[in-house]
This record gives sequence, structure tokens and C-alpha cells, in this order.
Amino acid sequence: DISKVECHFINGTEKVRLVVRNFYNREEIVRYDSDVGPYVGLTPRAEKAAWNLNSNPAEMERRRAEVDTYCRRNYELATPFLVDRR
Repeated sequence: DISKVECHFINGTEKVRLVVRNFYNREEIVRYDSDVGPYVGLTPRAEKAAWNLNSNPAEMERRRAEVDTYCRRNYELATPFLVDRR
């Protein structure tokens, strides 16, 4: 299994979107999108995995918090190196 985490920023950190994509055998099987809310199973077999993840309150709270703890935090750390360089 491989996971890919993406943070999308609109107008700095005013609007932040977290997308977590989980792959198996090079096929995306489960996706979490903070704009959508719950995990989505993208294959019939992955629907059960998505249901299990969505049923875990601690997992859902952790993912919701990652918009701040992962995306916004990394934006604030990286911005001086990425935006202000000339």
C-alpha cells in the first residue's frame, strides 16, 4: 500500500484542502478529501475499507485535524523559502 498526501492552497491558507489517496497495485482504491468529508472507496472491494475508516471516530478526527496540523503547518514552514525568494 502507498499513500499520497496532497495539500491544495487557495489564497494562502484561507482555503485549504487535504486529499489523501491510497493505492494498491498502482490502482487508487480509497480517497479522503477534506472538502467531501468521509473516505470514499473507489473499487468494490475498497468500499468496505472506506466504511471501516469512516466508522472510526479517532481516524476521522485525525484526518480533519491534518488540514491544520499537516497542511497549514507545512505551508507556514515552507513559505519563507518558496514565496519570498527572488
